[in-house]
Amino acid sequence: MAERTLIIIKPDGVQRHLVGEIIGRFEKKGFKIAATKLFQISKELAEEHYQMHRDKPFFQRAVEYISSGPVMLMVLEGDRAVEISRKMMGTTFGYDAEPGTIRGDFGFSKTYNLVHGSDSAKSAQREIDLYFEPGEIID
Repeated sequence: MAERTLIIIKPDGVQRHLVGEIIGRFEKKGFKIAATKLFQISKELAEEHYQMHRDKPFFQRAVEYISSGPVMLMVLEGDRAVEISRKMMGTTFGYDAEPGTIRGDFGFSKTYNLVHGSDSAKSAQREIDLYFEPGEIID
């Protein structure tokens, strides 16, 4: 089976009507969309999502941001899905991201960075399990 990763188009990406553009980039790259849903993340679920950052100064800000509005959740599947999708997203902040990446082309804020992607296969499985039931993912 190909590797899976979780992608979250964050509230600013949804509010800016970039969902189709972002999904299209992943599809054009060749990823299979195994699951997707529009979702409102609760503060409690956001805290669980970011649990590894609980002691960092940005933790509360990250929780507030990702739970501030609807997000688009996606499970992408493909060879080296984690590594390739992270390259496609670009570095964390849009003003540092290379042109041609999602954040480089559409991001300009230090606070709002449009999209989240799992940082490892292990994190991907943990994050996918947070947001999707097994029956929601298409093999």
